[in-house]
Amino acid sequence: MAKTDRTVVRNQTYKRGGIVARERHNERKNECYANGDVDLSRSHMNVHFKSCDGTYTQVFDSMIDSGTISTRGLKKDANLIDEFVFDVNSDYFEQNGGYEYARRFFAEAYRLAVKEAGGEHSTREGALTSNNINAFHDDRRLKRRWSSRR
Repeated sequence: MAKTDRTVVRNQTYKRGGIVARERHNERKNECYANGDVDLSRSHMNVHFKSCDGTYTQVFDSMIDSGTISTRGLKKDANLIDEFVFDVNSDYFEQNGGYEYARRFFAEAYRLAVKEAGGEHSTREGALTSNNINAFHDDRRLKRRWSSRR
């Protein structure tokens, strides 16, 4: 049976306490990852379409201070940031031009995410993490994952 290529887009939300952990993961500042598909030797291939000026927490706090956003009326444990995550199986890129094709694909995904978020002023960062070999959406991995749950 032929393998089906997939793109999965998910929106992740984070509370204030999760912002630092998210930044450490996204910026590959951790020394090890539970996700065995992260290959830190490929980090030099990561691409930032837009970089965050400061830490995620600093930028968030400066947006509050400048009046760009407001947390007035939010509960103490409210979700504060959203993250769009685009997952695509790595084989798809290899079959369509490799790394350069992936860069173009994710540049367009970033453009669409900015539009969905309401514009550049609502977007603080956009990156392609090339050091994450996405085998999750590889049919063989899905079969192994599903069978391990039984």
